[in-house]
Amino acid sequence: MGSCPYCRSVTLPGDTICYSCGRVLANLNSKSFALEQQFNNGSADSTYKMTKKPTAPGVIQTHTGRSKNIMKRTRNKSRMIVMVIFIAFVFTSPTVQEASIAKFAAVKESVLLQAAPYHLYPLETTYSVSKTIEVMNGESDGYLVEHLIIPSDVRSLTNSMTHYAFTDGSLAMPTQSVQKISAITLTIEGGEVFNIPLNGLPTKSVAEKLTTNNGHEIWWPGSGEGSDFCTLSSCVVLKFNLDAYQTSSYEFTISLTSTAYSWWDNSDRVDSRVNGIDTGISMSNSGTFDDVSLRNSFGDAQQYRTTKWYDRGTSSVLDSRSLGGWAINAQHEVVNEVANQILQTLPEGESDNAYGYARAAFDYLHEHATYDKNAPMVARSGPECLAAGTGDCDEQTNAYLSLLRVQNLPGWYAFGALTDSKYQVWEAHAWGYIELPLSDEYCEAKGIELSTCFVQGQVDVVNNKWLLHTPTAYIAWIEQPDPTGDLLKAYYSPVQQLTSGTDRSIPVWSTVGDVDVNGGEFKVPMLAENLG
Repeated sequence: MGSCPYCRSVTLPGDTICYSCGRVLANLNSKSFALEQQFNNGSADSTYKMTKKPTAPGVIQTHTGRSKNIMKRTRNKSRMIVMVIFIAFVFTSPTVQEASIAKFAAVKESVLLQAAPYHLYPLETTYSVSKTIEVMNGESDGYLVEHLIIPSDVRSLTNSMTHYAFTDGSLAMPTQSVQKISAITLTIEGGEVFNIPLNGLPTKSVAEKLTTNNGHEIWWPGSGEGSDFCTLSSCVVLKFNLDAYQTSSYEFTISLTSTAYSWWDNSDRVDSRVNGIDTGISMSNSGTFDDVSLRNSFGDAQQYRTTKWYDRGTSSVLDSRSLGGWAINAQHEVVNEVANQILQTLPEGESDNAYGYARAAFDYLHEHATYDKNAPMVARSGPECLAAGTGDCDEQTNAYLSLLRVQNLPGWYAFGALTDSKYQVWEAHAWGYIELPLSDEYCEAKGIELSTCFVQGQVDVVNNKWLLHTPTAYIAWIEQPDPTGDLLKAYYSPVQQLTSGTDRSIPVWSTVGDVDVNGGEFKVPMLAENLG
């Protein structure tokens, strides 16, 4: 018998390791049989020599000279048990679950935002945009009377005089400029230029009209009844008096400064340089569908919430279902089917969240409706656009506003023109405005009067602009409260009178002169929002 030189435990002749501490007893080789014989004959020292280099605990050298950790399997099993216990804890602890999922969602959102395609917009621009129209006459003398809308300055709140008023009557948040008009000119063929006063004030009646060298007539009388007055709130009345086969043209030019503005409170998605983000809305501070009636910003102008609006007097049949002629129709089966699908996508407990539903409807259309470059002359209604899965700017706005009004959320139209980020190509454009209530808790915590505690912002489904105004959008007119619908019809039909054989072309929009860009550009990712 011998003893281990490491732990002094008793060993037997022929042992290659100490079974107490696991260390190698001697540097044995292929002659181990001869050594064993020597032990048996008593000619060998029964005390083993230490190995040249102590090994780590649990590591032995086999008879082939290789090292082996006999504790490794035990450690792996222990680690596996610990990992299983941790995973079980995560999936059984609601608090840890929420924290883990939220952290994963944030990481995923960040990665998706980095990889998502995006639109690029300037923060602020000063420029001039014009629309040019040609007028043609037939074989006899004739005339054409057209109303040209005089655009107004636009601020971050459009349909109420106050916003975010404290309960003590003071103003918590003044509105900010979105579009500022600096000059308006009307140029008649031949180079005659007429300066139009901002907002059309002071007015000029038909008795005070200006006459061009070619006998055309110009005045800006303000609103009233009859062709001598503006159907809309403010306009230039232009009467072209044409000889037989005569053609002419005019150019209506607006100079303005347009500033980016966001009504969305999302620091991950909205560039910090864009105005409005600090007072915007999100899922967390949004009110419910029921809160809409407590934010009385419209008074008696309920058409922004009515389930049917703007009857064009047309109808069509698709898939054996009559879609009707209402541009906005929240009563139709197609609209209600989609609205129910959207509600099912909202997080648990948030099915009445006004912001969540409005944003989910926006993302639904952006995913399920393609842009139709060859849309019909009479715009599709909201139900028609949803059923067809395609539409131009007017039609997708009809669909979006129809979905909003299913849940009694206010929405109305904005009209004008849109250009690319380089201001090289323009086209006539229509999009939407919406109003969303902020929650009672949010309003009360900030001491804000409930009736003023809301957000009004632009939504352009076709161009992926959520609660965002960009300087690439020129606003000619925002729908005004009107129970008759005459104002909306007047916008679509600016020609008030014309003689047989007289006609005019579709307006052509273009940039006039240079564009001054201030503050640089910002990105708008094209990615649906994770509502949680």
